[in-house]
Amino acid sequence: MIPFTYTCRNRSPRTVIILICIYAALLALVIQFDAAWWLMGLLALATLPALWDVARNTSAGLVLDQGKIRWFSGTREAELSLSEIDHVRFDTRWDLSVRLSLVLKSGKRVRLPDESTPPHRDFEPILQMAGLRVSRHHFTVF
Repeated sequence: MIPFTYTCRNRSPRTVIILICIYAALLALVIQFDAAWWLMGLLALATLPALWDVARNTSAGLVLDQGKIRWFSGTREAELSLSEIDHVRFDTRWDLSVRLSLVLKSGKRVRLPDESTPPHRDFEPILQMAGLRVSRHHFTVF
């Protein structure tokens, strides 16, 4: 098996454009419609985590090689041996996002951070080539 590596940076043009659009819309509401500035400020607070990630230019990703899977997100990182994993579970949520969990042989479930997981359609065949069983569950709550 060829080692697989996936990395994404938070300072992407898409993230920066979204933040600019949000701040422009909030500013337009204050200027054009005389919206309360303090209310727009409260709404802008929801963007601070994304702004912090863009400013720090954190990265997230995943590495799958011969004997282990390692993932990282910002300053957090973890690693598991492939021999500890019973199967990999893909859960399609109601918002159509796909969450990835590693189900261990002990029955414990380890959920990977969303920002660390590669696109699920590309990642599933790679997991199967690594000898891991994959299960898909659509529109689950848990």
